[in-house]
Amino acid sequence: MNQAPSQNIPTHKPRPMIDLLVSIVIPSVILMKLSGEQDLGAAGALVTALAFPIAWGLFELIKYRKFNFIALLGLISVLLTGGIGLLELDTQWLAIKEAAIPGIIGLAVIISTKTRYPLIKTLLYNPKIMQVDKIEAKLQESGNTQKFEARLLMGTYLLGGTFFFSAVMNYILATWIVVSPAGSPEFNEELGQLTLLSYPVIAIPSMLMMMAVFYYLWRAINGLTGLKMSEAFNSTEVPEKKVD
Repeated sequence: MNQAPSQNIPTHKPRPMIDLLVSIVIPSVILMKLSGEQDLGAAGALVTALAFPIAWGLFELIKYRKFNFIALLGLISVLLTGGIGLLELDTQWLAIKEAAIPGIIGLAVIISTKTRYPLIKTLLYNPKIMQVDKIEAKLQESGNTQKFEARLLMGTYLLGGTFFFSAVMNYILATWIVVSPAGSPEFNEELGQLTLLSYPVIAIPSMLMMMAVFYYLWRAINGLTGLKMSEAFNSTEVPEKKVD
């Protein structure tokens, strides 16, 4: 009787274009175009720009009631960026912050190998993406369970490496682009440029590296179980057309 409210929670569907627009494009345009004293001013533009990803993140959290550790780190990152700008701290802190967020995730991935729940199983090897029960049954049948666990461990290290790559690139990009004092219009413009460039320079290579890790995992599954991709991955079943 008391479960009705939870049943009314809408299903979260990924909306990458909206996420990109709200979290990157709009804030970047505001920072670069509206930071002058004749517009919103440095502080006003910074607050307005940061309001978009913060409001969007809170909206999704409230609407879908789904806790996401990485999304939480992203929200903390935005708040720290705002704090550095509004408190006019040394820009070195911005570079440290940019490197710290992916670095923390990378450490969490590596440390998780010492626990019962390595993060690669949460991010890639999970029942929402793969038919885990079928794969594990095949591994036991062929006696390759330990070999697969070794491959899974290597995949976890590779996954952690993608986040460490992001951390190093974030630090280099931040120290290269953001050189003006925090709290100035120039700082906001450079912060906007950093936000825009971080996507093609950092996010896309990191995504390609993660896809390579995913391919490595798939090759391990295929080689140790003999399962085809259609047998190992979850997919929406489409009824086959009968040929007359």
